[in-house]
Amino acid sequence: MTGPTDQPEHHSLRGAIDRPALLTIRDIVEEMEPLATARLDDYLDPSRVEVTLDDGLGEADRARIDIRWTTRGDYAFHYTDTEGVDVRWGKHPHGGEYRRVEGLEHHHPPPDASSDPDKVQDSCITQSSEALVTRAVLKLWRVAYHTEAYTPLNAGSNPP
Repeated sequence: MTGPTDQPEHHSLRGAIDRPALLTIRDIVEEMEPLATARLDDYLDPSRVEVTLDDGLGEADRARIDIRWTTRGDYAFHYTDTEGVDVRWGKHPHGGEYRRVEGLEHHHPPPDASSDPDKVQDSCITQSSEALVTRAVLKLWRVAYHTEAYTPLNAGSNPP
């Protein structure tokens, strides 16, 4: 299984990593998702929450979501699984490169979480708190998991 850290990052999040936000995200994941185990990559000086999933979308038997959140409210949630499926939800500047995206919130659809400007979409998640965004991502993932389809990953109403 490749991972989010194995792929080049085309856009930077603004601000320092927000440790209290990462702790909140970790706790919500642990509370809401029975297939997940969440931990900070470094407890004292974290850069992300690493979520290990005991199952994945479709034929995947394992998956991971790496989550970064900054003090400026920028974030990146990156799902990857053993079948090579990647999907990302993010909120950060992208310099107008994504022609179909109006604001900072955007979605890189599966199966490859492409950064092609013609494929990146507005995200259905437009909330700004780490708690609501985390709950939304988990709900979108759970619906896609049960329906065995990718469409629900960016098809929720706000908040999903």
